[in-house]
Amino acid sequence: MTTLVNFLITQFLALILASAFRSYLHPSKVSASTRHAIGLVIGLFFGYFCFGQQAIHIAGLPAVCYVVIRTQNPQIVQRLVMVVALFYLSCIHLHRQYYDYGSYSLDITGPLMIITQKVTSLAFSIHDGFTCEMKDLTQSQQQHAIRKLPSPLEFFSYTLHFQGLMAGPLVFYKDYIDFIEGCHIMKHTSRNAKHEIDNKIVHEPSPVKVVIKKVIASLVCALIFVKFATIYPIKTMKDDDFLKNSGFFYTLWFMMMATTAVRFKYYFAWLMADAICNNSGLGFNGYDQRDGVTPRWDMLSNIQVLEFEFGTNFRNCINAWNAGTNRWLRMVVFERVPKRYGTVLTFSLSALWHGFYPGYYMTFATGALIVMAARVARKMFRPSFQRTGNSRMFYDILTCLVTRVFMGYATFPFVLLEFKASLRMYLNVFMCLHLVALITVFILSKYVPRGGGNRMVNVQFDSKLKTKTADPPTDIPSSWHDNVLESRTMSALKPMGALALVKESNNGTGIRFRGGENGRRSDSGSQLSSTNSQQLVHDVVDPFCLTTTTTTINGNHKKTDDFMPEEDNNNSATITATTNFNSATSTANGKSGSKLTRERIKEKLEQETRNIEDFIDKTMTGFVELKDDLMRMPNETNGGLYIPRKSNGGTGPVGISVNGNANADGNSNITTGNSSNAFLKKEIDALNAAVQQVNVLPAVLSNGHAK
Repeated sequence: MTTLVNFLITQFLALILASAFRSYLHPSKVSASTRHAIGLVIGLFFGYFCFGQQAIHIAGLPAVCYVVIRTQNPQIVQRLVMVVALFYLSCIHLHRQYYDYGSYSLDITGPLMIITQKVTSLAFSIHDGFTCEMKDLTQSQQQHAIRKLPSPLEFFSYTLHFQGLMAGPLVFYKDYIDFIEGCHIMKHTSRNAKHEIDNKIVHEPSPVKVVIKKVIASLVCALIFVKFATIYPIKTMKDDDFLKNSGFFYTLWFMMMATTAVRFKYYFAWLMADAICNNSGLGFNGYDQRDGVTPRWDMLSNIQVLEFEFGTNFRNCINAWNAGTNRWLRMVVFERVPKRYGTVLTFSLSALWHGFYPGYYMTFATGALIVMAARVARKMFRPSFQRTGNSRMFYDILTCLVTRVFMGYATFPFVLLEFKASLRMYLNVFMCLHLVALITVFILSKYVPRGGGNRMVNVQFDSKLKTKTADPPTDIPSSWHDNVLESRTMSALKPMGALALVKESNNGTGIRFRGGENGRRSDSGSQLSSTNSQQLVHDVVDPFCLTTTTTTINGNHKKTDDFMPEEDNNNSATITATTNFNSATSTANGKSGSKLTRERIKEKLEQETRNIEDFIDKTMTGFVELKDDLMRMPNETNGGLYIPRKSNGGTGPVGISVNGNANADGNSNITTGNSSNAFLKKEIDALNAAVQQVNVLPAVLSNGHAK
């Protein structure tokens, strides 16, 4: 109890000192070394005040890791630091588990877990900066790479600064140094703000409003914890009387409420720690992209309470919980190992980092099983609830409630800690949700429909081009339908960004924009609702973006060419249906149908080639005639090119001759011989090249279609 009181005192004191740190120790007033030293001294004082002699460990672990960082090769330093830090932390975990088994009191392992995250992430950043090329790193790794080893003051200030010593959150080394040196405001402002930054003068945003909100939220969470922790104490689940006298439904209810009460304890600690960092100026994350002026203070946020409590599935809840640890695991494990081992190794590191209580591993194993079952159940049941708005709302409410029950069922061993007590609780409810998850994964998964009319389809083209299925808009004039072929032909000659109109279905038209951003294509229209029985997919079949349209009707796929007549498409669809449903004649019909379709496509491509050739011929005729006119020198100008113009006085034409013989009103002799000859010669050469391309392009197009 004393440790909890000391923890509260240090957190509220840190909140006050953070404001003074931001005001009186601003980077514009003091040096970075002063800010490092004061933050470190306050952190050491808080550690000793809360943990007494145990505080030696919060200095010992980073000291050992700093020796490794300064003495070892950057090629292997990240692995050595990971091993040393986890070994040190594991020893403290085992010591606590042996001498104070099942205790819920605050101890030194909490700060050590945060310090472990800091030193290991720093070691990986050093490895990236000293040994890797920037092009070989991910975007986040490039952002955090370090090319200068930290000094002792910088290192210990980073690992032991008072803002994040007691309850985090994790801040990466480069972000912390930017904060200490005072360049974090300009960095995030120039990257995120929409407004122009005039003369490099940036007004530092005030965190007061967001700090007040987070402090109030943390106090509310503390009150909820105190209230419900006395009604649903976690230790009650260990009592024999509770297990004997509690029925099935009350046991599930107690699991859910007890774990919910414990979660609010973490909410209080994380929200208060976030407010402390923000009050000192740490955690600024640029401006809201919607308006460009609202400051964001969520760079270090560990929890989104509402997103977690009202999440409709395990994945959303996990993303909203302990975000700092998720970022750390992603940086040091998930992004650096082969993809097939990523999940297993990430889980293993997370379990080892938490400690060795059996309850942790029971929670992780149960959670993994429930996540797999949730994926299968979502595929099976969700489409049936997407027909109307009311059914979708009912589905969201139902999944939210189910997630709450499963969350309590899976996580109570995490706070109960003991294996035997957790197993007795599970047996008291007959392992019911374990059985539901196993049946879903191993039995019901066989009945999950593969594909289906409601499934969103992504089509990749060239550089991972993706087109989403969408309902075609209905506000396109019908007169545009008749010009589809002409638009398609013109789009082959226009630069990227040209507009192509594609006939999507019998009752609508979709607009497809080619170009835009890096050649990506998007279809305008609303998302295909689950009540639609048709599904449209564009398959790119040639470099000129001529497409076929795949329509799914009641599970049957009908593939049509946008340029084929309706009867040809119907014949092709009939052949396809025959090959799908008549196994006795599928081979013969498939071959003949495929051959017939290829012949029709070949004819259409040849017709398209002839259309393009005719267009080029007609377009270039004017250029050819212009070339001939330029080559013919009129007799009136003695072989020069006569261009009539108005004189300065407006009294008559000015004759500007290529050979310089013309004059203006008999007074001035305007000579442009050299410049005009050079200009005309350049234009004639360009026209000759264009005419040559006219003769070559049809053959190139034909060869391209033939291939």
